[in-house]
Amino acid sequence: MAGLEGMGQPRGHAHAAAARWSPTVEDEHALKALELYGNPAEAEVPLPSRPESAATARRLTQVVVLRHWGLTPKTTEDAVLLVSELVGNAVRHTGARVFGLRLHRRRGWIRVEVRDPSRGLPCLMPVQEMDVSGRGLFLVDKLADRWGVDLLPRGKTTWFEMRVADR
Repeated sequence: MAGLEGMGQPRGHAHAAAARWSPTVEDEHALKALELYGNPAEAEVPLPSRPESAATARRLTQVVVLRHWGLTPKTTEDAVLLVSELVGNAVRHTGARVFGLRLHRRRGWIRVEVRDPSRGLPCLMPVQEMDVSGRGLFLVDKLADRWGVDLLPRGKTTWFEMRVADR
């Protein structure tokens, strides 16, 4: 098909996707991000509303979920992916200069929140196989156990929750 050359990935390369993120490879960067920005499990961490802040949010989420809370690499990987999607939406669609990242843990659950000053609500759109964008909330809806938006007097908090096994 014209324009679709190279779009498919050959079978047998499924391990390539898993190799993109590794808890051990990211440790050094994650610990550095924690040192620079603070712990989002202790207080909301303000981050500049720029695309590169998604990497910082992923690293902060990774170090908290995997190292501080001692949860599984799979849970960590899912939380890292989903925080990236929420941050991407905050950066692309809100016009904010800064957004906030906060992580909570309670018995059997983790919650990740991204707060921004826009009161515009995110919208879960139907996704087609060939779509190249618009999959963020679709992924959140599929991987999180719950997600939603809390309107605030000035802005909103978009959040997701995942069930976790308590040790």
